[in-house]
Amino acid sequence: MHQVIVPSRRRAAGFHGSRSCRHGNVCVVAQPVRVLIVDDHAVVRSGIRLLLAQEPDIEPVGEAGTGREAVFEARTLKPDVILMDVVMPDQTGLEVLPTLLHEQPDAKVLLLSMQDDPRYVREAFAAGASGYVLKEAADAELVAAVREVARGGRYINPELGARLVAAETDAERRAAADPLSEREREVLRLLALGHTNQEIAQQLFISVRTAETHRAHIMQKLRLQSRADLVRYALAQGLLER
Repeated sequence: MHQVIVPSRRRAAGFHGSRSCRHGNVCVVAQPVRVLIVDDHAVVRSGIRLLLAQEPDIEPVGEAGTGREAVFEARTLKPDVILMDVVMPDQTGLEVLPTLLHEQPDAKVLLLSMQDDPRYVREAFAAGASGYVLKEAADAELVAAVREVARGGRYINPELGARLVAAETDAERRAAADPLSEREREVLRLLALGHTNQEIAQQLFISVRTAETHRAHIMQKLRLQSRADLVRYALAQGLLER
């Protein structure tokens, strides 16, 4: 929410939002949060607009039904918050998000989604989103999310956030137990089977140098010293049973 200082005699000249006056001659006017609503269903956009319009500190300023329209409206309206559905006909919310932020770098993007998988949440924040709200969220939660991202914070449903933390913890635990990537595991299997770097490169369609780099990383990560060590590790992990 922005603050604008205007002469007190102009207080009634169309300003909205909360205001406080000093010395009878100036007013500090808190401008409402300007929100662009992006969803490919008109009925959803209308419902969200009606909900947000009831809040004195929030002003829906426009709507868009596609990613392309969203970019145009963001450029024209310069909203503070872009409330956008993840699934749209031309581009997904994640696909159009970088373009939106390029066109309107000061805007905060709040994604609205039916997907409660932590992977989608992780992708959303990695793409530059400031918040992630489920479509099944209560009205009060959606309003709170808009306010939170508008003031520079991040928002995620508490339950979904807990699941995200649990998923990341599980991924870290798995990484600690097996630090190798899928490609490194494949290279390890081929090495343990006796293939040379040249043969591995041919089978995996990579360069010999890349194969050598993978081998070096494997030896370093697993703290192994010889091919015999590689074979023993591969046997213990069941990599030679394929």
